[in-house]
Amino acid sequence: MTRSSSVTLLGTLFANVMCLLGLSPLVAQEALGKDVDSRPNVILIMTDDQGYGDMSCHGNPYIKTPNLDRLHDEAIRFSDFHVDPTCSPTRAALMTGRYSSRTGVWLTYAGRHHLRRDETTMADVFSSNGYRTAIFGKWHLGDNYPFRPHDRGFDESLIHGGGVIGEAPDTWGNDYYDDTYLRNGEPERVTGYCTDVWFDEAIRFAERNRGRPFFIYLPTNAPHGPFHAPIEYVQPYLGRQEIPESRAWFYGMIACIDQNIGRLRTRLEALDLAENTLLVFLTDNGTSGGTTLKIDGKYHSHGYEAGGYNAGMRGQKGCAYEGGHRAACFLHWPNGGLISPHDVGEMTAHIDLLPTLIGLCRLKAPAGVDFDGRSLAPLLQGQGQTWPERTLFVHHQGRFGQPVHEGLPIKYKDFAVMTDRWRLVGKELYDHSADPGQRTNVANQHTQVVTKLTQAYEDWWTDISERFEEYCPSVVDPEQQETTLLTCQSWHGDAIPYNQHHVRHGMQGNGYWVIDVAQSDEFLIELRRWPRELDVPMNALVPPETPDPKRHHAGYRLLQLPSRELTVVRARLQVGDFDQSVTVEQDARARRFTVPLPKGQHRLQTWFTNEQGDSRGAYYVYIERSRKN
Repeated sequence: MTRSSSVTLLGTLFANVMCLLGLSPLVAQEALGKDVDSRPNVILIMTDDQGYGDMSCHGNPYIKTPNLDRLHDEAIRFSDFHVDPTCSPTRAALMTGRYSSRTGVWLTYAGRHHLRRDETTMADVFSSNGYRTAIFGKWHLGDNYPFRPHDRGFDESLIHGGGVIGEAPDTWGNDYYDDTYLRNGEPERVTGYCTDVWFDEAIRFAERNRGRPFFIYLPTNAPHGPFHAPIEYVQPYLGRQEIPESRAWFYGMIACIDQNIGRLRTRLEALDLAENTLLVFLTDNGTSGGTTLKIDGKYHSHGYEAGGYNAGMRGQKGCAYEGGHRAACFLHWPNGGLISPHDVGEMTAHIDLLPTLIGLCRLKAPAGVDFDGRSLAPLLQGQGQTWPERTLFVHHQGRFGQPVHEGLPIKYKDFAVMTDRWRLVGKELYDHSADPGQRTNVANQHTQVVTKLTQAYEDWWTDISERFEEYCPSVVDPEQQETTLLTCQSWHGDAIPYNQHHVRHGMQGNGYWVIDVAQSDEFLIELRRWPRELDVPMNALVPPETPDPKRHHAGYRLLQLPSRELTVVRARLQVGDFDQSVTVEQDARARRFTVPLPKGQHRLQTWFTNEQGDSRGAYYVYIERSRKN
């Protein structure tokens, strides 16, 4: 037996004895002393668009998730755990321990998904405490300096661009297989299916850093659509009457995640790291593909379960009802005394995880940070009887298909105020203890509760809205990022072409970016319809991908808008005091402008005008220091 194994056994046995004596597991760990058990490694896995009900351990009768079930059965589970209803906001709150809108993040695009640069991230905290830090998967909090993960405390990162593989900021043509991702900001071609790649990277990082504490953030992009997965994971669900084809592919993506979680845990055991690794698993919002909802006989995202499985909840991703934001959260750490699997029923949230990890890992807390969350250590120690009453807030600011313009938060839009008993959803009130499915609005019977919770929302809004008017601009600093790439997904405007299908189709829309020039200089600004990696004329047609039935859901074809020729004849750039319009040759791949820019913030907007006089913004804009310098 190795020294590490004997220490692990001693720690576990001692913790059990201390628990029998009525002492908390974490007190037991402290009694052993820091010289016996070192600070834990931490691996935080978060899946994308997998709902609370999309796993068999939560009662789903259709999908099989044996490795998640095993983790669930060995872990402490927070059964009333809440996140934001969409991707970027949940990630911002998780990384900071603060409400997402307070950090500058309330949308998933339009420049309102950039985590404000003065926020302290979870990676910053671990790094400053001597941990090696890494992220593998989906970041979705900004694609340019200073918002990239390696700008925010991560020693190593391998991520895709944007929020979904195949969105406008991602490498053109990525389709979940053998893609080009960004390694610390530089493109790198990988081999394999995306989920396998992320877990491979995590395993290798653990192997390289087994001699010192490490923090791995492993946010998968799956099972977010489009629903692509190797057919062997999908096959068990295809052809079953109770499972629509699209859901079979959705389940296949989850099955692949489940298999990789088992593979990761097996490798940690082989490396003698499993006992002193704090493993956290959570989901990022309500399900996107696991249920069919109806209300008054019509399909609606705010409706009730009518097909699939949603653990009895109302609503799904993108709404303020319970199904939009109640998430799974499991914690497992044998050496930390978390050895008595059970459910914790008190209301908790993503904003609690960073304060909790600071406490569990004995980290020095960052100075001057005012967390909205609180450490869950008392609940993990079985001290729920002293847990104070609390009120939590959720709002959904998404507005896909609508003009975004400035993209400012909208008061009273899709919000919930939550206590252990009550859920105020807009003007509706639900008694969560008696009606967890939110079918009976009892606002008229409990007007004082409505008044109290509405006032709590008013106070919360006043508190979080102090900096809503601020932009989170990409910083143009060639010393930090040689080329700043602005994509249409991040402009503030009337219509946002956020994925590559919109670009291929020539979606009409326009908007502006806000940039912050670090030092006065002369810059080369290049306007393109297609990204550089395609290297085709802006008036060329780029055909859609050909789906592979063994790797891509057939419904993916429905997303692929036909390519449209734009016949661009003029290009215009306006930034700061610079405003110039020039002719575009028929075979031009780009139109370049040499622009002197003073230090500070500037609005940058572009126009491509075609032969018919119609205009739209340039989908891709590259900014570099002028070659003259």
